[in-house]
Amino acid sequence: GRKFSYEQKTSRGAFGEAGFDEDRRIAWVEDWSLSFGPGGSFELAATSADASIKLHLSPLGSPVIHGTDGVSQKSSNGEHASHYYSVPRLETTGELRTAREEFAVHGESWFDHEWATNQLAAEQIGWNWLSLQWQDGSALMLYEMRLTDGKIDPASSGTLIRPDGSTQNLSSSSFEITPLRRWRSPRSGAIYPVEWKVKLLGEQIEFTVRAALDDQELALAPVAYWEGAVDAAGSAPGRSIKGRGYLELTGYAAPLRELGK
Repeated sequence: GRKFSYEQKTSRGAFGEAGFDEDRRIAWVEDWSLSFGPGGSFELAATSADASIKLHLSPLGSPVIHGTDGVSQKSSNGEHASHYYSVPRLETTGELRTAREEFAVHGESWFDHEWATNQLAAEQIGWNWLSLQWQDGSALMLYEMRLTDGKIDPASSGTLIRPDGSTQNLSSSSFEITPLRRWRSPRSGAIYPVEWKVKLLGEQIEFTVRAALDDQELALAPVAYWEGAVDAAGSAPGRSIKGRGYLELTGYAAPLRELGK
Protein backbone atom coordinates (compact mmCIF):
# COMPACT_ATOMS: atom_id res chain seq x y z
CA GLY A 1 0.00 0.00 0.00
CA ARG A 2 0.92 3.66 -0.09
CA LYS A 3 3.21 5.04 2.59
CA PHE A 4 4.23 8.58 3.58
CA SER A 5 7.97 8.91 4.20
CA TYR A 6 9.96 11.80 5.61
CA GLU A 7 13.39 12.60 6.99
CA GLN A 8 14.75 15.22 9.38
CA LYS A 9 18.25 16.65 9.42
CA THR A 10 19.56 19.43 11.67
CA SER A 11 22.90 21.14 12.08
CA ARG A 12 24.27 24.26 13.75
CA GLY A 13 26.39 24.97 10.70
CA ALA A 14 29.43 25.95 12.77
CA PHE A 15 31.86 24.59 10.18
CA GLY A 16 29.93 25.44 7.02
CA GLU A 17 28.06 22.14 6.84
CA ALA A 18 24.77 24.09 6.95
CA GLY A 19 23.69 27.61 6.11
CA PHE A 20 21.78 29.84 3.76
CA ASP A 21 22.24 32.61 1.19
CA GLU A 22 25.70 31.90 -0.14
CA ASP A 23 26.31 32.56 -3.84
CA ARG A 24 23.75 30.42 -5.69
CA ARG A 25 22.92 28.29 -2.65
CA ILE A 26 19.67 29.33 -0.97
CA ALA A 27 19.90 26.85 1.92
CA TRP A 28 21.72 23.62 2.71
CA VAL A 29 22.28 21.04 5.45
CA GLU A 30 25.18 18.77 4.56
CA ASP A 31 24.16 17.04 1.28
CA TRP A 32 20.63 18.49 1.28
CA SER A 33 20.45 21.70 -0.74
CA LEU A 34 18.25 24.20 -2.55
CA SER A 35 20.06 26.41 -5.07
CA PHE A 36 19.33 28.89 -7.81
CA GLY A 37 19.64 27.51 -11.33
CA PRO A 38 19.73 29.27 -14.70
CA GLY A 39 16.85 31.49 -15.82
CA GLY A 40 15.24 31.83 -12.40
CA SER A 41 15.02 28.07 -11.88
CA PHE A 42 15.81 26.07 -8.75
CA GLU A 43 17.86 22.92 -8.10
CA LEU A 44 16.87 20.69 -5.19
CA ALA A 45 18.77 17.64 -3.94
CA ALA A 46 18.61 15.44 -0.84
CA THR A 47 19.85 11.97 0.08
CA SER A 48 19.15 9.56 2.93
CA ALA A 49 19.94 5.92 3.58
CA ASP A 50 16.70 4.76 1.95
CA ALA A 51 15.95 7.40 -0.65
CA SER A 52 17.23 10.33 -2.69
CA ILE A 53 15.71 13.07 -4.76
CA LYS A 54 17.14 15.45 -7.35
CA LEU A 55 14.85 17.99 -9.03
CA HIS A 56 15.03 20.88 -11.48
CA LEU A 57 12.20 23.39 -11.05
CA SER A 58 11.39 26.11 -13.61
CA PRO A 59 8.75 28.80 -12.86
CA LEU A 60 5.76 28.82 -15.22
CA GLY A 61 4.74 32.34 -14.22
CA SER A 62 5.64 35.37 -12.14
CA PRO A 63 5.80 35.28 -8.33
CA VAL A 64 2.61 36.16 -6.46
CA ILE A 65 2.82 38.54 -3.48
CA HIS A 66 0.30 37.81 -0.74
CA GLY A 67 -1.40 40.23 1.63
CA THR A 68 -1.99 43.96 1.31
CA ASP A 69 0.82 46.20 0.05
CA GLY A 70 3.26 43.31 0.48
CA VAL A 71 2.35 42.61 4.12
CA SER A 72 0.53 39.44 5.19
CA GLN A 73 -1.08 40.04 8.58
CA LYS A 74 -0.89 37.13 11.01
CA SER A 75 -2.79 38.50 14.04
CA SER A 76 -5.61 40.92 14.74
CA ASN A 77 -3.47 43.04 17.06
CA GLY A 78 -1.35 44.16 14.11
CA GLU A 79 1.89 43.13 15.83
CA HIS A 80 2.44 39.91 13.87
CA ALA A 81 2.92 39.91 10.11
CA SER A 82 5.15 38.60 7.35
CA HIS A 83 6.36 39.23 3.85
CA TYR A 84 5.14 36.26 1.83
CA TYR A 85 5.28 35.33 -1.84
CA SER A 86 4.70 32.19 -3.89
CA VAL A 87 5.53 30.76 -7.27
CA PRO A 88 2.33 28.69 -7.70
CA ARG A 89 3.55 26.56 -10.59
CA LEU A 90 7.01 25.29 -11.44
CA GLU A 91 7.60 22.69 -14.12
CA THR A 92 9.51 19.98 -12.29
CA THR A 93 11.69 17.19 -13.65
CA GLY A 94 14.24 14.93 -12.04
CA GLU A 95 15.00 11.65 -10.37
CA LEU A 96 13.60 9.87 -7.32
CA ARG A 97 15.17 6.81 -5.74
CA THR A 98 13.61 4.60 -3.09
CA ALA A 99 15.06 1.54 -1.39
CA ARG A 100 13.72 -0.65 -4.20
CA GLU A 101 13.32 1.47 -7.35
CA GLU A 102 14.46 4.52 -9.27
CA PHE A 103 12.06 6.81 -11.13
CA ALA A 104 12.26 9.64 -13.62
CA VAL A 105 9.68 12.15 -12.41
CA HIS A 106 7.82 15.03 -14.05
CA GLY A 107 5.13 17.29 -12.65
CA GLU A 108 4.40 20.70 -11.17
CA SER A 109 5.54 22.11 -7.82
CA TRP A 110 4.68 25.10 -5.62
CA PHE A 111 7.36 27.35 -4.09
CA ASP A 112 6.76 29.50 -1.00
CA HIS A 113 9.04 32.02 0.66
CA GLU A 114 7.90 33.75 3.84
CA TRP A 115 9.83 35.67 6.48
CA ALA A 116 8.68 37.41 9.62
CA THR A 117 9.91 38.67 12.97
CA ASN A 118 7.31 36.58 14.80
CA GLN A 119 4.56 34.23 13.60
CA LEU A 120 2.37 33.40 16.58
CA ALA A 121 0.63 35.77 18.98
CA ALA A 122 0.11 34.75 22.61
CA GLU A 123 -3.51 33.72 21.96
CA GLN A 124 -2.63 31.58 18.90
CA ILE A 125 -1.74 27.86 18.88
CA GLY A 126 -1.14 27.08 15.20
CA TRP A 127 -2.59 27.38 11.72
CA ASN A 128 -4.36 25.67 8.84
CA TRP A 129 -2.71 26.41 5.46
CA LEU A 130 -3.83 25.24 2.03
CA SER A 131 -2.41 25.64 -1.48
CA LEU A 132 -4.14 24.29 -4.61
CA GLN A 133 -3.35 24.10 -8.31
CA TRP A 134 -6.55 23.86 -10.37
CA GLN A 135 -6.68 22.09 -13.72
CA ASP A 136 -7.87 25.29 -15.46
CA GLY A 137 -4.54 26.99 -14.63
CA SER A 138 -5.75 28.97 -11.63
CA ALA A 139 -4.41 28.51 -8.09
CA LEU A 140 -5.43 29.25 -4.52
CA MET A 141 -3.74 29.87 -1.17
CA LEU A 142 -5.69 30.10 2.10
CA TYR A 143 -4.58 30.19 5.71
CA GLU A 144 -6.34 30.35 9.08
CA MET A 145 -4.53 31.33 12.28
CA ARG A 146 -5.97 29.18 15.06
CA LEU A 147 -6.71 30.59 18.53
CA THR A 148 -6.55 28.87 21.92
CA ASP A 149 -10.35 29.14 22.32
CA GLY A 150 -10.90 27.11 19.15
CA LYS A 151 -11.85 30.07 16.99
CA ILE A 152 -10.10 31.51 13.94
CA ASP A 153 -8.24 34.82 14.05
CA PRO A 154 -9.95 37.35 11.72
CA ALA A 155 -6.46 38.26 10.41
CA SER A 156 -6.54 35.03 8.37
CA SER A 157 -6.62 35.51 4.60
CA GLY A 158 -5.79 34.08 1.19
CA THR A 159 -5.10 34.76 -2.47
CA LEU A 160 -6.98 33.61 -5.56
CA ILE A 161 -4.67 33.42 -8.59
CA ARG A 162 -6.39 33.41 -11.97
CA PRO A 163 -5.02 31.62 -15.08
CA ASP A 164 -3.70 34.91 -16.49
CA GLY A 165 -1.68 35.54 -13.30
CA SER A 166 -3.94 38.27 -11.91
CA THR A 167 -4.71 37.97 -8.20
CA GLN A 168 -7.44 38.74 -5.72
CA ASN A 169 -6.79 39.11 -2.01
CA LEU A 170 -9.29 37.15 0.11
CA SER A 171 -10.15 38.40 3.59
CA SER A 172 -11.24 35.94 6.29
CA SER A 173 -14.87 36.99 5.80
CA SER A 174 -14.78 35.97 2.13
CA PHE A 175 -14.19 32.24 2.68
CA GLU A 176 -15.31 29.41 4.93
CA ILE A 177 -13.31 26.28 5.78
CA THR A 178 -15.21 23.53 7.60
CA PRO A 179 -13.70 20.22 8.78
CA LEU A 180 -15.61 17.13 7.57
CA ARG A 181 -13.49 14.17 8.71
CA ARG A 182 -10.66 13.69 11.20
CA TRP A 183 -7.80 11.22 11.66
CA ARG A 184 -6.03 10.39 14.94
CA SER A 185 -2.26 9.91 14.87
CA PRO A 186 -1.08 6.70 16.56
CA ARG A 187 2.22 8.45 17.40
CA SER A 188 1.34 11.88 18.82
CA GLY A 189 -2.34 11.26 19.59
CA ALA A 190 -3.21 14.44 17.70
CA ILE A 191 -6.53 14.57 15.87
CA TYR A 192 -6.15 16.22 12.46
CA PRO A 193 -8.95 17.30 10.10
CA VAL A 194 -8.04 15.50 6.84
CA GLU A 195 -11.15 16.38 4.84
CA TRP A 196 -12.60 19.89 4.46
CA LYS A 197 -15.43 21.76 2.80
CA VAL A 198 -14.24 25.12 1.43
CA LYS A 199 -16.39 27.98 0.13
CA LEU A 200 -15.20 31.17 -1.58
CA LEU A 201 -18.32 33.19 -0.94
CA GLY A 202 -17.88 36.08 -3.36
CA GLU A 203 -16.68 33.77 -6.15
CA GLN A 204 -19.47 31.21 -5.71
CA ILE A 205 -16.81 28.50 -5.62
CA GLU A 206 -17.30 25.46 -3.41
CA PHE A 207 -15.16 22.35 -3.17
CA THR A 208 -14.03 19.48 -0.95
CA VAL A 209 -10.40 18.87 0.00
CA ARG A 210 -9.34 15.31 0.85
CA ALA A 211 -6.00 13.99 2.04
CA ALA A 212 -4.32 11.77 -0.54
CA LEU A 213 -3.27 9.65 2.45
CA ASP A 214 -4.52 10.14 6.01
CA ASP A 215 -1.18 9.44 7.68
CA GLN A 216 1.02 12.33 6.54
CA GLU A 217 2.10 13.48 10.01
CA LEU A 218 5.68 14.63 10.52
CA ALA A 219 6.50 13.49 14.05
CA LEU A 220 9.65 15.57 14.37
CA ALA A 221 11.65 16.92 17.29
CA PRO A 222 10.58 19.18 18.91
CA VAL A 223 7.19 19.46 17.15
CA ALA A 224 4.72 17.19 15.39
CA TYR A 225 2.41 18.46 12.66
CA TRP A 226 0.52 17.27 9.57
CA GLU A 227 1.71 18.33 6.12
CA GLY A 228 0.93 16.51 2.91
CA ALA A 229 -0.73 16.05 -0.46
CA VAL A 230 -4.45 16.64 -1.02
CA ASP A 231 -6.96 16.37 -3.86
CA ALA A 232 -9.77 18.86 -4.42
CA ALA A 233 -13.01 18.75 -6.42
CA GLY A 234 -16.10 20.93 -6.54
CA SER A 235 -17.92 23.55 -8.55
CA ALA A 236 -17.60 27.13 -9.79
CA PRO A 237 -20.24 29.11 -11.73
CA GLY A 238 -21.15 27.05 -14.79
CA ARG A 239 -18.47 24.39 -14.42
CA SER A 240 -16.91 21.71 -12.26
CA ILE A 241 -13.40 22.17 -10.90
CA LYS A 242 -10.67 19.74 -9.94
CA GLY A 243 -7.18 20.18 -8.56
CA ARG A 244 -4.48 19.03 -6.21
CA GLY A 245 -2.27 20.66 -3.66
CA TYR A 246 -0.80 20.72 -0.19
CA LEU A 247 -2.25 21.10 3.30
CA GLU A 248 -0.41 22.05 6.50
CA LEU A 249 -1.97 21.67 9.96
CA THR A 250 -0.05 22.83 13.03
CA GLY A 251 -0.80 23.12 16.72
CA TYR A 252 -2.96 20.00 16.88
CA ALA A 253 -0.41 17.83 18.68
CA ALA A 254 0.58 20.73 20.96
CA PRO A 255 0.60 24.54 20.72
CA LEU A 256 3.59 25.86 18.76
CA ARG A 257 4.81 27.98 21.64
CA GLU A 258 8.39 28.09 20.40
CA LEU A 259 7.17 30.10 17.39
CA GLY A 260 5.55 32.64 19.68
CA LYS A 261 8.81 33.64 21.35
